[in-house]
Formats: sequence, C-alpha cells, structure tokens
Amino acid sequence: MPIAVAALSLAAAAPLRADIAVNIDFPGGSAEIRSIDQEKAVISLAPTDHPDKGWRCWWYAELTGLPVDRPFTLEVGDAPWATPDRPTYSIDGGKTWLLGPAGEREGKRMRYLMELGREEALVAWGPPFVPSDAKKLVDRVAESSFRIDSFSLCETREGNPTPAIRSYPPTPDATTPLVWLHARQHAWESGASWVAQGFADWLISNDPAATRLRDTAEVVLVPIMDVDNVVRGAGGKNQRPQDHNRDWTANPHWRGVAAAQRELKAAADDGRLAVFIDLHNPGPSDRFPYFYVPPATSLTSPARQNLGDFLMIAKQEMTGPLRFMGRAVESGEKYDPKAWKSISKNWVAHLGTPAISVTLETAWNTPSSDTEGYQTVGRQLGKAIVRYLEE
Repeated sequence: MPIAVAALSLAAAAPLRADIAVNIDFPGGSAEIRSIDQEKAVISLAPTDHPDKGWRCWWYAELTGLPVDRPFTLEVGDAPWATPDRPTYSIDGGKTWLLGPAGEREGKRMRYLMELGREEALVAWGPPFVPSDAKKLVDRVAESSFRIDSFSLCETREGNPTPAIRSYPPTPDATTPLVWLHARQHAWESGASWVAQGFADWLISNDPAATRLRDTAEVVLVPIMDVDNVVRGAGGKNQRPQDHNRDWTANPHWRGVAAAQRELKAAADDGRLAVFIDLHNPGPSDRFPYFYVPPATSLTSPARQNLGDFLMIAKQEMTGPLRFMGRAVESGEKYDPKAWKSISKNWVAHLGTPAISVTLETAWNTPSSDTEGYQTVGRQLGKAIVRYLEE
C-alpha cells in the first residue's frame, strides 16, 4: 500500500476530537460564552444576564469536548462576587462536588487552570443545590422513622413548589417551641442550602442532641426560599420588584415570605416561637461564618439576654473547619436606612417575643467552603440550638 494511502487510512480510523462546547440547558444553568479557543483550550464565560433578577454572579455550566491529556483554562468574570478563589466542579454528573485549584486573578476576572482527565464536567460558582435536590432531601428526611413530614411552603409566582420539612415531638401541644430555619432568600448563595442539608441529616441522626430536639420541639426547615431564581440561574440579590430579604412587610410580594410570616406570627402569638435562623452566604472577603443580629434597641430584655446566650453557645459548638469566631453584626438603620425593618430577622424581632432571630452568613470563599464544610456547619448549628433551648 502506498505510504500516502496508508496515512489516510490511519487518519480516517482515528477518532476525531469534539470541539469544546458549553451547555446551560438545565435547572440552575447560567453562563454566557465570551470566547472559546479550541486550540489552546481556553473557555471564557460570564454569568448569564437576567435583567431585574438580581446580581449577576451565579454561573453553572456543563463543559464537553474537554482535552483529557492536558489542562484547560476556565476564565470567568466580571466581579468579585462572581469570581471565587476556587471553582467547584463535578465529573460524575453532579453526584459529587469538589473544589478545584486556586485561580489567578486578572483584573475583574479569574483564570482557573484545570486538568480533569475527562471530556465532560460540570463547573459552577459553588456547589449547586437546585429544587430537585431540595425535593430529594425533604422526601428522604420524611421517609425516616421519625415524626417528620414533607410539605410545600407555597407555590411560587412561577408555579414551582417550595419543598420543606416539619418535625413534630411525640405529643405536641400549645407550648411546643417552634424552631424555624430557611435558606436561599438570595438564590445564588448555594452554600446556605448545603448548611440546611447538614442540619436536616443531623436532625434524623442518632446524635442524642438531635433526638432531644425531635422530642421537644417543632422544627421547620425550608432549603430554598427563592425557588424561581434558583431554577432560572439568576442571582436574586436586589432583584425587582423586591429582594426576598427586604420583603418582610405587611404586604409581601413573595408568596414564600407571606407563608413564613403567617406561621411565625401565629407561633409568636401563642408564645411558642423560640428560634428563627435565616441561612445565607456573605461577601468574598469573609473567611469565617458570622451572624447578623437585630439592633439591641429592637429587642425585649429577655430577647437580648437570649441572643447573648445563643451566640456564646454557638461559638463553643461551631468549631470548624468553618469556625464561628464570635462575630455578630447589627443590621439596623445604619446598615439599610430604607428597608432595615423589612429584613426577615428584624421583622421577627419586632414581634416582641424572647425568641432569637438571626442571619447566619457561612463563608463561601475558603478551602473549606465545600459540601462537607457547609454540612458540618449545619450539624454544629443544630447542636448549638439544642444547647440553647436546654440551657
């Protein structure tokens, strides 16, 4: 066979490498392609722009056609909120989420050099947690042998359910304390939902403290509040017509806020409201979890004492790797002159009960800000709540 013909035959037999491509056609997907250099394997993305749907900071995409024998570069921008020190990725279809290598910052953009040995991978700002994950979580928890029901807090404005769980003691009565936790009033803060999952899994564990909480309190947990923007892949923070966490007024826009208010107000009126915790992620420079708390002047004397006791216990229990160092920040009139009374924990504080009402900000931009780190925060938070109720 002539050499030229042999070479052509070998070339025809060799598999052709597919071009690198980006897909966001799934719940939570978000990415605008700026450019793809196929030869150098450089993918440049930005979060999808969703006008009026909050900050442009969340990105989550499926990459295909990646080189398996050399690194590729993922470049993302355009703001500090959108550019974590490390990307999150999955090579098993989203079953497991890992932190990638630290990137290099170039102005407003980050460049991550990654070598995964796979042609396909999912990459994201942080570990995604979408409504299907929330549904799986609440169903799994409700299937435990304990007294826990799954339910939907509300149907959203776009027709989506809002998965939640409710745990009952063996003999609930008019004095049973209510412990309420919810996450993701800001859709892009996905780590908050993983904190919620850690709490939920701890609640159905054999930990003696979890058993005591199940036996003595009603517990409500909502893993995602802004379901619509999580599905859309939008940021949610400062969205129009209303930020979820500035919507706690007499006439809230969002159905989830209204549903939560009804339950919390009823429990407060009955003297049962004990704990309210709103789960968030903070700014990129915050390396340790901390709490936002209501202004001391808006709290009753018993509530101020209870808040101090809870923060002390939380410091003892939330020991890391994402450690609560004791930082508590008041978010009152100076923090937000126009809407400070409409922040969820401040609305709860104004109910005038002795309950603690706080926002937990769990750091997202650290080497420990992965699914296990977040879930550890949730477990340790649960133990702090039990100690607070008992002591």
